[in-house]
Amino acid sequence: MGERLAGKIAIVTGAGARGPGVGNGKATAILMAREGARVLCVDAQKDRAEETVGLIRAEKGQALAFAADVTHKADCEAMVAEAVGRWGGLDVLHNNVGIESRQTLMDTTEDEWDRVMAVDLKSMLLATQAAVPALERRGGGAVTCVSSVAAVRGAWGTAYAAAKAGILGFVVSVANQLAPKAIRVNAIAPGTVWTPMVEDLGPEMRERRRRAIPLGVEGTAWDVGWAAVYLASDEARWVTGQTLVVDGGLTLTTR
Repeated sequence: MGERLAGKIAIVTGAGARGPGVGNGKATAILMAREGARVLCVDAQKDRAEETVGLIRAEKGQALAFAADVTHKADCEAMVAEAVGRWGGLDVLHNNVGIESRQTLMDTTEDEWDRVMAVDLKSMLLATQAAVPALERRGGGAVTCVSSVAAVRGAWGTAYAAAKAGILGFVVSVANQLAPKAIRVNAIAPGTVWTPMVEDLGPEMRERRRRAIPLGVEGTAWDVGWAAVYLASDEARWVTGQTLVVDGGLTLTTR
């Protein structure tokens, strides 16, 4: 076990995986626990969070599962209260919840737009609002929001790209507001990592995505998780309002 997050209390939203394998939230929760954090694994489906907790506990880490719909203010407040009640405070909020939409402009319905904005963007607002008082009581902390390179490239669905771009604006605004409270706020923008969320794309598209990456190596949720560990740790004590791109060089290309 490492010590980069020793003594810290963390909440990871979307800590379960929607299918076999390891998604970004699951990897982040496991790695944070390996680095010494006590982790509240939050998911809309508690059984998914419990699976992650089981893996953490099998490695002698400390974690609890909690069911919450982070598009609702009351659920966000409840998850923070759970972490504080169980462990006495909060140091890290990792906003990972997100859903994909592959619909083009003309195919995007009003319901689809509202659904993606609620899950991918509104959840960041509500969870962060709920966490700030607890972080402030600890003398500061770290908030990380998972965006995507879809925010700056044009190959993704309209609602998804707009929501992920909105996260970047949210991060710079909130980082400025919370800096006097010693609360750092940053974003991670993953590239085409292979996770359960995109499993349905199939092997041919998977290989095409890999070939498009300048490093020539497929990204995984663990790559995103390690970025999250860094931003949550004291190693990043002077980093706020930034977007850490984790994409194997994809945004360097125009392909």
